[in-house]
Amino acid sequence: MVVIGIDPGSRFTGWGIVSEASGCLELVDCGVIQPAARKPDKLSFSERLACIYHELCMPIKRSRVDAGAIEQIFVAQNAQSSLKLGQARGVAVAACASFGLDIFDYEPAVVKKALVGTGRADKEQVAFMVKRLLNIREASWRLDTTDALAVAICHLTQARFMALAARARNATQAG
Repeated sequence: MVVIGIDPGSRFTGWGIVSEASGCLELVDCGVIQPAARKPDKLSFSERLACIYHELCMPIKRSRVDAGAIEQIFVAQNAQSSLKLGQARGVAVAACASFGLDIFDYEPAVVKKALVGTGRADKEQVAFMVKRLLNIREASWRLDTTDALAVAICHLTQARFMALAARARNATQAG
């Protein structure tokens, strides 16, 4: 299974693609989308959203992704920030949906608990565990990227547990 994890944001959108085969995780690709880096302070908000959409489509297509896992938004300090974050998230969902991917939502606390063991872990702890789980020693990724990779790993873990639970139910019903 190949999953793209996305940490949406209007300034920085982290993404990471992780594959799993027989319980072994492998990094496929990752990065961060920074629309303003193309034309600093000259892109309108709608142009930034379009940039996020198009730049997410490229790795999804290139890596033959099976599913999308997207971090749910938290309530920002003000309504305007929440609205912008929600729009960036919507663009990420649309990019995944345009490839027919099943899309799964994860709260930040669920992702942190799946990787670190506590829902209150800080971003550096999550980044450390992402590198450990993917067997990466040196990486200078932005925290947006490690957060996205964490969402992908969380989904793969959840999917594995759901498959095991379904097999157990089937075995119980058959026996």
